[in-house]
Amino acid sequence: MKQEKQLIINKIDSLKHDLINLSHNIHENPETSYKEFKAVKFISDFLSNNGFEVTNKYCGIDTSFKAVKKGKADGPKISFLAEYDALRSIGHGCGHNIISACAVGAFIGLSEIVENYAGEVSIIGTPAEEGGAGKVRLLEKGGFDNTEYALMMHPTSGGCNLIGRGGRAATAVTVSFHGKSAHSSVPANGINALSAAISVFNQINMMRPDFQIQDNINGIVLEGGVASNIIPELSVCEFSIRAETMLRIEKLINLVKGCISRAESLTGAKAIIKLEPIYAERYPNMPMCEAFKSNMKELGINMTYPNPTTLYGSSDIGNVSIKIPAIHDYLSIIDDKTIQSHSEEFTVAAAMPEADRICIKGAKGLAMTGFDILESDKFRSIINDFHKKQVPESYR
Repeated sequence: MKQEKQLIINKIDSLKHDLINLSHNIHENPETSYKEFKAVKFISDFLSNNGFEVTNKYCGIDTSFKAVKKGKADGPKISFLAEYDALRSIGHGCGHNIISACAVGAFIGLSEIVENYAGEVSIIGTPAEEGGAGKVRLLEKGGFDNTEYALMMHPTSGGCNLIGRGGRAATAVTVSFHGKSAHSSVPANGINALSAAISVFNQINMMRPDFQIQDNINGIVLEGGVASNIIPELSVCEFSIRAETMLRIEKLINLVKGCISRAESLTGAKAIIKLEPIYAERYPNMPMCEAFKSNMKELGINMTYPNPTTLYGSSDIGNVSIKIPAIHDYLSIIDDKTIQSHSEEFTVAAAMPEADRICIKGAKGLAMTGFDILESDKFRSIINDFHKKQVPESYR
């Protein structure tokens, strides 16, 4: 192992207990999209206490931040990405507390040696991954204009340590149907907003046989009335839409809009539609992924490749991966294959000793990979060439 990597490891080890405490503090104070004020304060205080200047409200987003450590001259710009939003109701069932503490450790670890090299390292706080598309907003506001390489990890389960895993494009559609309340004994005097919502669900289900393999539309009713003897004047439902590409997502959005329009015609209720930004499909940079795999092996963790037939979820890292080379590799925090993310069981696992161990190892592996990028012009050329060939020209 190179001396610089050992220095990185030593630095992260010196912060081990503090990083675990950071992860646990975020875990114990779950906050949903764009409300992650406590998490940002925990992280900002941690960075400030370790000598870094933090820019809060980065790009005008209240719960985003950035900190930078510059090298001895201009050179490659490497960013570690932190996520810290929680899920509604179940808290950190996606382990973002681990992601953020891991990113902090990686940033401080690589900062330990960056002054000896041309380039710079940064950490960017990216809020609202679980709905709200924080990275998309940051991209739109220029938040990644000074980043050339983006690195992060994500916790998973079942002993699956994966590199190069893709992700589907995704978005969310919220529709509010507005009708007219009436006594349920005389339903003709009202306009049933809930019936309109139910019609949309039924239409989508009728169309499922024609969906492509990667297509998925899942919906929930957020509001459906106040009492069973009152015709509902308001119904609100939310649909999560996934597909292989952003282009296919646009077609599925139009499909849902068609269902909504027909429901309006059938019931007389009027709809208001809210569209979330589209999370792009993911383009993992394999040269960077392979470097991370190699570094994790040195740390005692063997990583493998994903099953290409598996239907995976989505993340706004996909939008970043279109703009710049990026990795978003997976480290398992629990061996039990029956425990999946976005569950209460995974929430518990995200603060267990194995999650703490993976948080620290992941920080080391990410920082070591950042060093590989920082020190080698040849490796950066390989990364950049792969990215140019990988991302479809239509996105440029």
